Amino acid sequence: MKKTSICLSVCGVFACFACNNEPPEPLELPDAQPIELRSELKQRVVQDNAFALKLFHLNLQEEKENLLISPLSVSIALGMTWNGAGGNTRAEMERALEMSGLSVGDINEYYLTMQEALPAVDPSTRLGIANSIWYRQNFRVKPEFLAVNRNYFKAEISALDFSDPSAVKTINDWCAGKTNRLIPEIIDRIGSDAVMYLINAVYFKGIWTSRFDKNETYPGSFAAETGEKVAVNMMNQTGTFDYAVDGHAAYLDLPYGNRAFSMTVILPHEGKPLSGALTAESWHAAIGNMYPREVNIHLPRFKFKYNIEMQQILQNLGMQRAFAPVADFSGIAPGVYLSKVIHKTFVETNEEGTEAAAATAVEVILTGAVGSSATPFMVDRPFLFVIREKSTGVILFMGKVGKCVVEE
Repeated sequence: MKKTSICLSVCGVFACFACNNEPPEPLELPDAQPIELRSELKQRVVQDNAFALKLFHLNLQEEKENLLISPLSVSIALGMTWNGAGGNTRAEMERALEMSGLSVGDINEYYLTMQEALPAVDPSTRLGIANSIWYRQNFRVKPEFLAVNRNYFKAEISALDFSDPSAVKTINDWCAGKTNRLIPEIIDRIGSDAVMYLINAVYFKGIWTSRFDKNETYPGSFAAETGEKVAVNMMNQTGTFDYAVDGHAAYLDLPYGNRAFSMTVILPHEGKPLSGALTAESWHAAIGNMYPREVNIHLPRFKFKYNIEMQQILQNLGMQRAFAPVADFSGIAPGVYLSKVIHKTFVETNEEGTEAAAATAVEVILTGAVGSSATPFMVDRPFLFVIREKSTGVILFMGKVGKCVVEE
């Protein structure tokens, strides 16, 4: 697993504000209109968020300084793959992905609706969701599998000569283009037994509704998980924000653009562990109990990337057969199973807003192959954050900042 962890000491990534030394004015946009969903799709949002929380907590067990996953990206990539699963393999995937009680049509409609509605809900926020399927030239894939992924996931589908050294670059160039080059590479090689890659890419760039004034950013200190005190660039503003508190943590909602999207910062109380700060019960209670309150915010700039192969975590969620030769992916092709689920993410948060990206690649191989977040809110210690679309509740990104330092 590779990752880096730094906090920005340079101007923000939004170039149109880079030379403006005047205090930023709040964005004046009409509030977002909610995304309307029928009951089955609302149920699927609840299920997908349950999967998100399980996935996040299993990643927390990796005990890395910083963590960022995109549950939406993983869910979409596995949703494409699920369409080719059968028998017990399909049943295990449905349990792991929390898909119970819905029809195939409902589930695929959910993914289509999210890909169409989420990017359109806030014109000031850039959100891109893209999918692709790459399969070995001359490998016979079930046409029905390709059709459902083309129709419901808008997947770009290409046959590729996997033996050509340029094939890796072709796939990586697609990923880089869909993530604004924040995820420049999703694979480093194509194994001799690989026959297919199912890839999702998510790109997010949101400007705070109430931006932080760069002139108010000051040298601060952050108590890392290791106990060491590290220097940070601490952003600061006072304003009215949605806020909640319970016995474990304080919750602050920082909206982007027209308030369709937000970052919820979960700050555990002194002495409380990060691991207990984001349960399904506490998350739903905090969102439901939020109320407007004047808050004096101190939040460090942060920037890091996170890479992980998720097959063991998914097996711990119950997806056992999918990664074994006994897998039934006959809806894709006979005699294939999953070798890897590669997940790479990037996040940068500064005075202007947040830029984040994620990519998830599912590698399919032939059977027999060897798989490989006024009231003070001083964020000066490890914290969690969630980026979500507020009307549906869909979680796009979830992260942990355990260490934050000034960039050299």
